[in-house]
Amino acid sequence: MQWPSCRQALKIKPDCVEVHNNLGLVLQKLGQLNGAMASYRRALEIEPNFIDAFDNLLFALNYTASHSPSYYLEQARLFGQVVARKVTSRFSAWQCVARPECLRVGMVSGDLREHSVGYFLEGLLTHIDQTRIELIAYPIQDKKDELIARIRRYFTEWKPPTNKDDEIAARLIHADGVHVLIDLSGYTDYNRLPVFAWKPAPVQVSWLGLPSTTGIMEMDYVLGDPYAIPTGDESHFSEAVWRMPESCLCLAIPASPVKVAPLPMLSAGYITFGSFNNLTKITDAVVQVWARILLSVPNSRLLLKTTQLIDPVVRMKTHQRFAACGIASDRIFLSGTLASRDAHLAMYNKVDIALDTFPFPGGTTSVEALWMGVPVLSMRGDRFISLTAASIAHNAGLPDWVAADEDDYVAKAVAFTSNFEHLAALRADLRQQVLASPLFDGSSFARNFEDALWDMWQMRTQGS
Repeated sequence: MQWPSCRQALKIKPDCVEVHNNLGLVLQKLGQLNGAMASYRRALEIEPNFIDAFDNLLFALNYTASHSPSYYLEQARLFGQVVARKVTSRFSAWQCVARPECLRVGMVSGDLREHSVGYFLEGLLTHIDQTRIELIAYPIQDKKDELIARIRRYFTEWKPPTNKDDEIAARLIHADGVHVLIDLSGYTDYNRLPVFAWKPAPVQVSWLGLPSTTGIMEMDYVLGDPYAIPTGDESHFSEAVWRMPESCLCLAIPASPVKVAPLPMLSAGYITFGSFNNLTKITDAVVQVWARILLSVPNSRLLLKTTQLIDPVVRMKTHQRFAACGIASDRIFLSGTLASRDAHLAMYNKVDIALDTFPFPGGTTSVEALWMGVPVLSMRGDRFISLTAASIAHNAGLPDWVAADEDDYVAKAVAFTSNFEHLAALRADLRQQVLASPLFDGSSFARNFEDALWDMWQMRTQGS
């Protein structure tokens, strides 16, 4: 449904919660976050138990830093309460083997496919010790693509709970005797968070899909690391925090070794900054800071690549946003081209420095940029989702590329562009540097992941 259709529908039926929710989704895709959140809240005023609108509101809140982590937790807990009221008989006993030699681990996700989650998950799956961990997949979208063809063999069962309500899906998982159930979605599309409120497994974990709290009391743990969830941030979560020893992310090495080109400014004669993040992450605050950088680095350019820029109207409005900050359209390159992953990665060969978004930074886009030899300038935030940028930078061996605030972000961007020799040398060595880091060390990550799940299980059995 498009924006005009939603407006027209609301004139006919102003209290239709589905239309208010749909309008919010449209506005969110257009980057109009305030309007989107107002639409979700209006839907919730009409129907306080409307899960879809609540879910979408919680996701949208991650794009702005105008609220505190405590506010986000409060809203997430309200979502958890709404979900809990729909549970008629929460499981309190389970069918899994009490003293297993191999843990049965279920993974629930709408993104077990060619998707950021799929790329990170593949880095784990290819190294998992199947004598310690037996994996069962519960894909919410049962699609077929090349990534699915590669990863299905790592699961002993592939059981899509599509077209099943939450109770039936929970009973399906419960009957499978799962020890640990992992949510890989958070509040992203196609999630099945309400299933977890039924407690179909004795240990339940949130990981990877959206770095935040779920607010669901039946979710036992949130999986992070020392940089993404520093000591003292435990109060941001309804779950107990479990930290991986290095990184909570590990990307699979791309199948095709797309070559790293020399620093593009050496031939272009000017610095090209770039961001391949979702356009919704490029808020007005981000545009203003990036404009300051472009004004401070003479003749520099900015390359934006995201599928939303296929739309001519979106392209025009994007140019207008930068023009309002004093940046002429010939300094902003826009690409919305749908391309293969190899072609997508090759686009980084046009970028000298990647500029990360804030407070919702890149995940896959940042790690892919590093693999392509492009350093990423990010900003340290005050919550899990923002601090994933700091985690990526520290694990990549680039802690100096994390700014403390907006002024520091601009200052670092200007300073890094002043030493072309250093940038060229960094580009030449960065792929090998990150390949040797926790961001791509799938073997070590898998051992740490297995140990974490086993330790969670041991704590559960010792506490029961």
